Amino acid sequence: MTRFVSPGPDPRDGTIYDLSRELQLAIDVALATDRPLLLSGEPGSGKSSLAPFYARENHLRYYEHVVTSRTQATDLLWTFDSVRRLGDAQVHRGRLNDGAYVNPGVLWWSLAPESARTRGGLLPDVHRRDPLDRFHQERWTTRAVVLIDEIDKADPDVPNSLLVPLGSQEFTIAETGTPVRRESGVDAPLIVITTNGERQLPQAFLRRCVTFTLPGPTRESLLRIARLHLGHEVVPLDDETLDLVAALADELIEVRESGNLGRERLPSTAEYLDALRACLALTVRPGHPQWPLVRSLTLAKSPQQEG
Repeated sequence: MTRFVSPGPDPRDGTIYDLSRELQLAIDVALATDRPLLLSGEPGSGKSSLAPFYARENHLRYYEHVVTSRTQATDLLWTFDSVRRLGDAQVHRGRLNDGAYVNPGVLWWSLAPESARTRGGLLPDVHRRDPLDRFHQERWTTRAVVLIDEIDKADPDVPNSLLVPLGSQEFTIAETGTPVRRESGVDAPLIVITTNGERQLPQAFLRRCVTFTLPGPTRESLLRIARLHLGHEVVPLDDETLDLVAALADELIEVRESGNLGRERLPSTAEYLDALRACLALTVRPGHPQWPLVRSLTLAKSPQQEG
């Protein structure tokens, strides 16, 4: 078996994704209706990987914002460095340019990149490229993809506060009074919002989204995803490797179907890929003395290990 070196567990580089016909249709509907695509599903099911994949596959600008409990709705639109401005006001005489303290957020860049470069016309254009574009597209593209990751971690006021800017595709910077609206020649962005279902989202927000729930893994989907990853990582798909791929898929499905009471969550595709990478790197395969331990460490985790 070929010695394997993992490229990292969650690269989020958009190079690999198993895009189903149903999910592609959900994307098409979101684009056709100018609505955000709200993705739900088990942790580790690939919700956060869709947006970078779609952006890279279609050569689009890509922005992402990972939501935390401290996230405010305005963080996705802009932030204003009031502390730095206060310090500068105490040191410098004369009127300050408030544009120097405004930092455009991911939605501003996606809707109005020219305005974002100049802070709404308050500053000269000093950016040769979008500083928030994760893929640093060499040529300007008319559409962007925005990932708003794990919105259920935010206060319920956050999704409600996003309803107007997402719906109208315009907003006003409070500190400068600068209006921002989608620029002519810029297509409406594909906005992908993910949720783990940790908190109930407002009904008004759900009504304004195209919703899609990623299904749990099947044996066939696991085999397909494993082939995609191994092919990208240039791992030869010899008989021994394919046997390992199938054996781990069977193990994961068995764990998911065993119905163990007290389990906080079922193992997902992410755990399957972890187990596969561990077995390849350590040359562990079915029948090896360490096979049961690798299985328990990656697939059949106890609630104590998950906590």
